[in-house]
Amino acid sequence: MSAERDVRYADSGGVQIAYEVIGDGPIDIVMAYDWASNIDLLRMSTQSGEFMERIAEFSRLILFDMRGVGLSDPVDQMPSLEVWVDDIQSVMDAVGSERAALVGNGQAAQLALLFAAMHPRRATAVVTVNGFACLRQDPSYPCGFSPEGIERAISIVRERWGAGEVLGFSSPDGYASPGGKAWLEVIERSAGSPRRAAIKQQRAFEVDVRDVLSAITVPTLVAHSRGNRFLSVDHAEYLVAHIDGARYLELAGNDHVLSVRSDGAEDFLQAMEAFLTGHTRAPVLDRALRTVAFTDIVDSTRRASELGDKRWRGLLETHESIARREVESARGSLIKFTGDGLLATFDGPARAVKCLQSLGAALDSEGLPIRAGIHTGEVELIGDDIGGIAVHIAARISAKAGAGEILTSSTVRDLVAGSGLEFDDRGEHELKGVPGTWRILATR
Repeated sequence: MSAERDVRYADSGGVQIAYEVIGDGPIDIVMAYDWASNIDLLRMSTQSGEFMERIAEFSRLILFDMRGVGLSDPVDQMPSLEVWVDDIQSVMDAVGSERAALVGNGQAAQLALLFAAMHPRRATAVVTVNGFACLRQDPSYPCGFSPEGIERAISIVRERWGAGEVLGFSSPDGYASPGGKAWLEVIERSAGSPRRAAIKQQRAFEVDVRDVLSAITVPTLVAHSRGNRFLSVDHAEYLVAHIDGARYLELAGNDHVLSVRSDGAEDFLQAMEAFLTGHTRAPVLDRALRTVAFTDIVDSTRRASELGDKRWRGLLETHESIARREVESARGSLIKFTGDGLLATFDGPARAVKCLQSLGAALDSEGLPIRAGIHTGEVELIGDDIGGIAVHIAARISAKAGAGEILTSSTVRDLVAGSGLEFDDRGEHELKGVPGTWRILATR
């Protein structure tokens, strides 16, 4: 293992993200471990350090600690997945990486999947290692944890974190190897206190990326350890079934986190190298995951009639000026104005909600109350315009909003866990022209 180390920090919205680059191979790989991560210790360990060196033999490996984890800046609250996606972009920008394959272990697999869906032009492929779309059980996802199982898992983390037992349970082969227990003890303590570890585990149970899987267009490899005691193979099978063209790789062994001493590790490394260096399918760039937002001015027809054309036109110009400013400030794309409203897209749902909240407050002070609808889904990129079912869903949700209301789909709620946003459930609704029923929520 190389003794040379060069840990650096990228700025991501004022937060410093620790990263390290290993190797200088022909492809870039951005790799993140589950939330029990510390790239300093992972690189110093014989088990994980040699594992990374092996990947760096055929790539330029870019490692990083997610914000709130390891060497990166601590945070008061665990962020949303959308913010962690921003951290990947910041690290890639810092090292001059235009495009990279995303490799994620455990919850970091959700991060890799969401990045690929949101930024298909910057992702060449995705590899998940014992990853999952969701950990919560519901009728359509029976492999998830029950409410009782969730509480039990969080309680175990809170009570036993720091002695290596939690990571030892999920990676028993690594725990039983020479020096494995002592190493996992240090990893647990360096990743955070028991209280912070429990908060991180709670976040893992909250985030749900099932609704974005269909938007992933890059080659995807789903690897899963056959004897994984924490995560059943059903999670991997769900990913394969819902990501177009995804391949499944079953691994020998029991470890949730792979190292050179894990059974199946070498098979995984060989398969990943062949997958990432020998795949020639180009990503489809005419569709991508976007958060779609519609707004319109409440009672615009009546207001226009009462004010007359000239005064109404002046108010519309005010509306457009404020809207351009707010959408640009939120890093959104203003697709078009719709007379008395707008259509905009954002690369993250939390940014969309906060933008519309700010926009609503600014316009309300001008006597222009609005209503809005937001949905995250796959859209068709048609020049400067967009199309697809996600656009129709956002429009239909917007039509159900009252004055001053911002309504969203449940997909938005599931993706912004950790953002501090709160929602009120408005129940199941049928949306005109859209199959099925949709749960709608109001932002507070």
